[in-house]
Amino acid sequence: MVVRNSSVIEIAILDDYQNKSLDFGNWESLPESVHTTVFNNGETNEKLLIERLRPFEILVTMRERTWLPGSVLENLPNLRLIAATGARQAKIDIKTATDMGIIICSTGSPGHSTSELTWGLILAATRNIGLEDRLIRKGNWQTTIGVGLEGKTLGLVGLGRVGKDVASIAAAFRMNLLVWSPNMTQERAQVYNGKSVTKAELFSQSDIVTIHIPLNENSRGIISKNELSIMKPSSYLINTSRGPIVNEKDLIFALEHNMIAGAGLDVFDTEPLPKDHALMQLSNVVLSPHLGYVTQENYELFYGESVQNIMAYLKNKPINVLNPNALESS
Repeated sequence: MVVRNSSVIEIAILDDYQNKSLDFGNWESLPESVHTTVFNNGETNEKLLIERLRPFEILVTMRERTWLPGSVLENLPNLRLIAATGARQAKIDIKTATDMGIIICSTGSPGHSTSELTWGLILAATRNIGLEDRLIRKGNWQTTIGVGLEGKTLGLVGLGRVGKDVASIAAAFRMNLLVWSPNMTQERAQVYNGKSVTKAELFSQSDIVTIHIPLNENSRGIISKNELSIMKPSSYLINTSRGPIVNEKDLIFALEHNMIAGAGLDVFDTEPLPKDHALMQLSNVVLSPHLGYVTQENYELFYGESVQNIMAYLKNKPINVLNPNALESS
């Protein structure tokens, strides 16, 4: 049974950078007693974040934009529900939330949009699409010579949901496929006509390396100067997974010194990426602002199911609960 101190149900929608959250999902279906506040910017200062979130009973979060460690949750006495988007919730201290009786609900996450963007970055990097777009607007014509994909070798770091989609598309470009992850087997790789190789073999033999493993304690910094130094000078690194999987300083050094031909990055150590960041100054890197999951279809799913999760919670019949033990304390 939900017990609240006020007849007004305070909901905060976090990190709605584009102010579009209320355009997706049936928010009008919620009771009139619901008051929704939308925050368009994030807050990294923990003290200020606590002050911002303290009044709210329900938080609607978007992926890993705002992190909610135990030190924050413990200072949010009104919080009862986190309506989180996507399936994986690495940003939330689930144990602390459970101990406090804070229910965490999740939504579906199709995943296809990230694999599609991966190929967009591969093509943009190898064919210099972004650079040529900027230059043609200045009156220049054909300033670069691109690289074709047919017959090249694609190296996949990880063969999970997104990696499998990327591998499937590689066949359309008639590329050779190498696969590595700590637990990879030839049997898994063979399903996509790939070859399971060592980490060193993948980085030294691939023309394009693309990353599709989750960020955790084991994968943080798993790609650093050791891997970058053995890549071909003509090769490209693509990252649509999480920024800290790659040692950012080492990657910047490799790009600045032309150790590799270029990179396509959708994720970064700090997001949004600061205007004065070193990556902003490099012409051999294609940057996108973490757009992997930012599609109309995903937002309809994320916010649509978040509204359903909120409605079920308000009826004391929560659904899609990640931490069912929290129900005993709520």
